[in-house]
Amino acid sequence: MILDLIPPRGWSPTFLTPADAGTPQEVLERVRATPRSEIREHLAHVAEWHPLPSWANQLPDDSALLRQLFDSLDHVCTVLLIPHWNEITGDTTADQTIRMRHAIKGGMEHLLANLHPQRVRWNAPVLEMATLSGFDGDLHLEGRGLLLAPSVFARESPSIDIDARPQPVLRYPISDQATGPFRCALPDSLPVPPRTALASLLGPTRAAVLQAIAEHPGCTTKQLATLVRITSPSASEHATILRSAGLIHTTRYRNAACHSLTAVGTAFLNAPGQSR
Repeated sequence: MILDLIPPRGWSPTFLTPADAGTPQEVLERVRATPRSEIREHLAHVAEWHPLPSWANQLPDDSALLRQLFDSLDHVCTVLLIPHWNEITGDTTADQTIRMRHAIKGGMEHLLANLHPQRVRWNAPVLEMATLSGFDGDLHLEGRGLLLAPSVFARESPSIDIDARPQPVLRYPISDQATGPFRCALPDSLPVPPRTALASLLGPTRAAVLQAIAEHPGCTTKQLATLVRITSPSASEHATILRSAGLIHTTRYRNAACHSLTAVGTAFLNAPGQSR
C-alpha cells in the first residue's frame, strides 16, 4: 500500500513523507495522528497529477483501511529503514557538514548552487529546479523560507514538496562525499555508560574531544585541537579512535577533516540518567 502511494517518480502525499526531525518511531506516531481533513487534502493534490489507487479515495473515511495503511508504513520502516538507521543518520550528518562549509565559504548562494549542479541552479533571486516529476510552475515562498532536506533515497533528482507545513521542503540527493561503507550496525539496545563514567572509560582528553564534537558538529581537526587545547596530531589520533568505535563520523572537505557525532555517539552522550 505504501509503495503504491510513494512511487519512485512523481507525487506522493505529504502526510506520508514528513520532513520532521525525530526517530523513526516518533515520526510514525506523528503520521498516525494526521487529521483526516489533511489526508483528504493531500490525496486530492496528488490526484491532480496522476491517478491514485482506487482504494486510496476511501482512506479519509475508512478507519480500518487507514489503520491498515499505517501498519503497512510501520512494516516498511521496520524492514527497509530501521536496520540502516545509523548509516543513514551518519550520512545525512556528514552531508550537513559539507553544506555548512559551503555556506561559510560563499554564503547561501554558494550552498544553493552546489546542492545538485545538474538539476538545481541558483539564478538570483530565483532557485531553478529540473525535477523528474514533470512539475512546471512557480513557487513563491512569501516569507516562509525553504527547508533543505538531504535524502539517501532521491539519488537521481531533487524533489519539492509544496504542501509541506510550515514551509515547502526541497529534498536533494545526499552528497557523494557524505556516503561511505556501512559504519556501524549496533542494536538500539546497546548499553550506554553513564556520563559520570565517560572520562573513566575514554580517558579525560578523549572524553573532552567527544564532547567538543557534540557541541561543535562539523568542526575540523584543527578547530578540535583548539577547542580541547591539545595539538592537532593528538586531536587527529583521538578522532581516529572515536571513529573506529563508531562514535563519530569524519568527512573530507577539501583539505580538512570535519567531525560529527554518529547516532551511536549521540546515544552514548545522551543516555537517560547521566549527570552533567
